[in-house]
Amino acid sequence: MSVINLEYLLKPTSVAVIGATNDPQNAGNIVMRNIMAGGFMGPVMPVSDEAEAIAGVLTHASVKHLPKTPDLAVVCSPLDQVPEIIHSLKERGTRGAVLMGAGFASMTDEERNDVKSTILGIATPPEIRIIGPKSLGFMVPSLNLNASLAYGSVGPGKVAFISQSDSLFATVLDWAIDKGIGFSHMIALGSRIDVTFADILDYLGSDPLTRSIMVYVESIKDAREFMSAARAASRNKPVLVIRPGQALDTVLGDVKLHETGDQRLMDAVYDVAFRRAGMLRVKDIDGLFDAAQTLSTPRQVHGRKLAILTNGTSAGILAADRLMDGGGELAPLSDETIKAIDTVLGAENWSRANPVDIPFNADGAAYSAVLKVLIKDKTSNGILVMHVPWTAQPDREVAEALRDSLKRVKRMVLTAWLGSGAAEEAREVFRKADIPTYETPTQAVQAFLYMAEYLRNQEMLIETPDSLPSDFFPDTSRARTIVTNALEAGRDTLTEPEAKGLLAAYGIPVVETRIAVSAKEAVIAADELGYPVALKLRSPQIPQPFDMGGVLLDLETPERVWEGAASILARCSRERPDAYVEGFTVQKMGRRPGAHELSVSATVDAVFGPVVHFGHGGMARDMIQDQALTLPPLSMSLAKELVGRTRIATLLKGTPSQLPVDIDDICLTLIQISQLIVDVPQIQSLDINPLYADSEGVLALGGKVAIAPFEGRGESRLAIRPYPRELEECVVLKAGRQVTLRPIRPEDEVTHRTFLSSLTDDDLRLRFFGVVQRDFDHKDIARFTQIDYDREMAFIATALDDAGMPETLGVMRTNTKPDNSGAEFAIVVRSDQKGEGLGSMLFHKGIQYTKQRGTRVLEGQTMRENKAMQGLSRKFGFVITPDPHDDGLVNMVLEMETVTL
Repeated sequence: MSVINLEYLLKPTSVAVIGATNDPQNAGNIVMRNIMAGGFMGPVMPVSDEAEAIAGVLTHASVKHLPKTPDLAVVCSPLDQVPEIIHSLKERGTRGAVLMGAGFASMTDEERNDVKSTILGIATPPEIRIIGPKSLGFMVPSLNLNASLAYGSVGPGKVAFISQSDSLFATVLDWAIDKGIGFSHMIALGSRIDVTFADILDYLGSDPLTRSIMVYVESIKDAREFMSAARAASRNKPVLVIRPGQALDTVLGDVKLHETGDQRLMDAVYDVAFRRAGMLRVKDIDGLFDAAQTLSTPRQVHGRKLAILTNGTSAGILAADRLMDGGGELAPLSDETIKAIDTVLGAENWSRANPVDIPFNADGAAYSAVLKVLIKDKTSNGILVMHVPWTAQPDREVAEALRDSLKRVKRMVLTAWLGSGAAEEAREVFRKADIPTYETPTQAVQAFLYMAEYLRNQEMLIETPDSLPSDFFPDTSRARTIVTNALEAGRDTLTEPEAKGLLAAYGIPVVETRIAVSAKEAVIAADELGYPVALKLRSPQIPQPFDMGGVLLDLETPERVWEGAASILARCSRERPDAYVEGFTVQKMGRRPGAHELSVSATVDAVFGPVVHFGHGGMARDMIQDQALTLPPLSMSLAKELVGRTRIATLLKGTPSQLPVDIDDICLTLIQISQLIVDVPQIQSLDINPLYADSEGVLALGGKVAIAPFEGRGESRLAIRPYPRELEECVVLKAGRQVTLRPIRPEDEVTHRTFLSSLTDDDLRLRFFGVVQRDFDHKDIARFTQIDYDREMAFIATALDDAGMPETLGVMRTNTKPDNSGAEFAIVVRSDQKGEGLGSMLFHKGIQYTKQRGTRVLEGQTMRENKAMQGLSRKFGFVITPDPHDDGLVNMVLEMETVTL
């Protein structure tokens, strides 16, 4: 992924239209008319050999005849002519192209791949960046640029829209024109042979003219790039996404999008990916704009409790209904609030409950007075003010009174003015004051719920995970040996004992199991395990032996085992004579009276890679359909969030007849499974059902594992790069102290806060180029400790203090550009550790890592007075020059090709 040369595409100073024509139905004519009508201030150069002038502009015979090199080329010629055109544009030095010409949709998959390879081979992105083929184009209203085939245009705004669908692009454009909503950018990506969602998210994430980003997505091509870009953009501004879901997966087919075949599962994976990226998923276009309006305000919502103020009883009930249907709550009114409103209105003149139903003829003063009381009540997370029209009470007057009373209010207040005409005037009053306003109670309540969900997703992005148990030491070598031996034997599944051995290697408690090929061996196995035992038929043609009576429980003697085996074989011969019987599974009975039956499984999604599932287990699992899923890697916090999204989570907290289960043990099991599928990528699917859980912990009764050969590193399958444990190393300082150099983890928040507080004022000043306050809040520390290992790296030096507790001694950070062309570094070491060689060790670690990942340049800045930093950088071969823009700074640059390690 890369933002290189995207400015030529999305911020051009000159445009050429290739394939321009005077045919009003042709793309070359439509885009010319749109560009000229938009008022783009730079040169517009149509290329055509059919007409002398198009849309009032003189044409040029070919690209080489253009009077100047265009930043952007809008190519409307048929697709079979595009390779030659791209070649001509590359020779001229053009850096951006949009491919709109016909032909791509009618091609076969093989033909599309050939055309794609040919075009990319000539363009060699990022030398020329390409949107399309089959793109409707884009708009940048701040430049008066409408380089699209859409009819109509919008004015400048703070919202950007990225669409995979041409029809949704046109629909949103039409909707926005009707509502008078402006955009910073509108972009139709088309078939995405070069520029992807990730590229545009990276560009818009740092665009000062864009306050929020809306995305319509049907499918993702590179999950790792998409997740990195989306997570980075979401940390800077709201990113909202709309995806059709199950209907889309059914209509477009499972081959183009996924290969799992389960439409509900496909959409659920996208849903959890959006959540993990900090994005907000909305249901429809109205919701997209309503949520964007609400999220663009500086006010925030930290919960789902809403207070409703209205002059209409029915309207208030409808809003409350919608709130509770959506998982929200009516905020309780405190006694002080009730008394205060009694004083304003009189006890007999309002509902004395939430919704706060005031007289239908309440004027602006009454509304404002009650609203001020509700604002002081901290039991609510937001307030919805609604107004039902009444001819004797002007809507605008009430709206203006409320607007004036909200000028210095930081609480979230939304408004819903019902009706049209005068109500629209009132809504315009709120819009101009940046107060969220809606036409219906449903829209307003949904916008509130969207905001609560969005901020919860944001909190997940910066939530500090609970620490993992220090005694979790998986036997990775044993697990890999089990799988390797099975693959070498030509099998694609593990036997049940092998599957349980795999789980046991990662610390998951399992019930002992034996394999027997005959009734005699079954008796011997039962004697070894100890009674009572369970006996289960093994047959590749009978995946669920319970369904045909192939499972017997609580066999307490050798005779019962012998008789049970005989009866199972007789039943199988009678009911399934086609089945090949491999023998029996003998299992010691796992006695956990009153335990909950859960399930934990893992599958591999065709787009997002490994997925972990959790939910209700047992024989009724498929009927109950209580499952939640998430993407690895997992922390304790993420595992708890996964458990909390299931219905059975309520029962796990305890009932009158059952003690609460050990949730931490369930979460640890989820983390162990997550780590297992990373460490052993040959695992294609894994299923533990049932997993018993009670106050004593968990116990796995059954385990099924499917395997297949896999080349490469296990972490490459993941949509989110896990903690790179392979980068840990131990070093010894000059004084003999042992120190660990390792990547920073989210769990390091507490020790990192202590580290920052231990730095001297001079350390902080030199590190942050000025005076820095020491009271770093949670968000600040989270940005330091919760990093995307695909783009950032922070190596910390950690050791044990005199009390045996871990402490941080120094940190070396690198921040890599999305295209890996360069990285910026920063380093700081505690003053009391200087002179021990720690700075050199951290610097070497960072340079080594940057070199190994193929980054071309490592650079940084420091204050001119920081001679120690300059001396250290010279030691490693950096070239130091004065900063041309600030005489108080110097630049340090290291070309990585000159580095030998």
